[in-house]
Amino acid sequence: MTDKVTIYEVAARAGVSISTVSLVLNAPTRVRQATRERVLSAADELGFVPKADAVTRARRGVGRIGVIAPFSSYPSFSRRLAGVFAAIGAEALEVVVFDQQSAASATSPLLSSLPITRRLDGLIIMGLPLEESVVERLRAQRLPTVVIDSPRPRFEAVVTDDEAGGELVARHLLERGHERFGYVGEAQRSHAYVSPSESRLAGFRRVVAHRLPDEAVRLVRHDVTQARAATHALLDLPDPPTAIFAHDDTLAGGVLAAARDRGLPVPAGLAVAGFDDSELAQALDLTTVRQPFEESGRLALRALLDQLQDTPTSRRTTLLDLELVVRATT
Repeated sequence: MTDKVTIYEVAARAGVSISTVSLVLNAPTRVRQATRERVLSAADELGFVPKADAVTRARRGVGRIGVIAPFSSYPSFSRRLAGVFAAIGAEALEVVVFDQQSAASATSPLLSSLPITRRLDGLIIMGLPLEESVVERLRAQRLPTVVIDSPRPRFEAVVTDDEAGGELVARHLLERGHERFGYVGEAQRSHAYVSPSESRLAGFRRVVAHRLPDEAVRLVRHDVTQARAATHALLDLPDPPTAIFAHDDTLAGGVLAAARDRGLPVPAGLAVAGFDDSELAQALDLTTVRQPFEESGRLALRALLDQLQDTPTSRRTTLLDLELVVRATT
């Protein structure tokens, strides 16, 4: 990322001749893939940024994209990934999957160290905060990138209107006659973006207003046990909520467990709503907001392919529709 880095240094780092580096950048099909990857890796490590057309030529034909998301912590991202695979169809593409443990982290260390030019033609980032240093790295390497649910102005994005989802739940619960509300959401430590939990809370609060006091908002780790404990704390308030909105279906499971602990009938004693419409929501007969997960993955892959195929596109943001699914818990 500095003009001081030269093609000579890239050649020395990769252990190849200057002419080989030149071929990788200008006629990549004449260089074995292993050598090409070694040269591109050296360029990435040194921060060498060749001209944009050279980067495009060097990457063409690698046939590999990366998908990074907190797969192990949130089952919903596996459904997005399924949409990516479904959209690949006959495309000759290999997909490399990277797992970051949490979307609530203050930073994305995996993105900071991800091997870019060595391995990938393009990247899909799902639900992770993008600090400015990561954005600059991706832009400097001219790596085609699409983000899901963590929009940045410089990248094409596929997003869910989480605030609208919060509003859907709020209006539904008001129609059911509730006047005292609680919210159990995931704590967010990153300032790089507004998290889904924060957005859903904002939309919910905009509708219910003063009926959701600050003490009725509990932010926890993405953990059923913590959601259960937070719900007990809410139910111990002098004016406990009669309806609780959870940031997602997993946390809603903790809310339902706390209601069961206290012998509160659902929904007569406590109404509960979640978000996502996961398999858990269906098993619990939980009122929730349905997200088009597979569609988000499909659209992200399509947008990335457009970039890889040099199809002219603006850096647009695609907003996905949501649907309230009313079940037995409200």
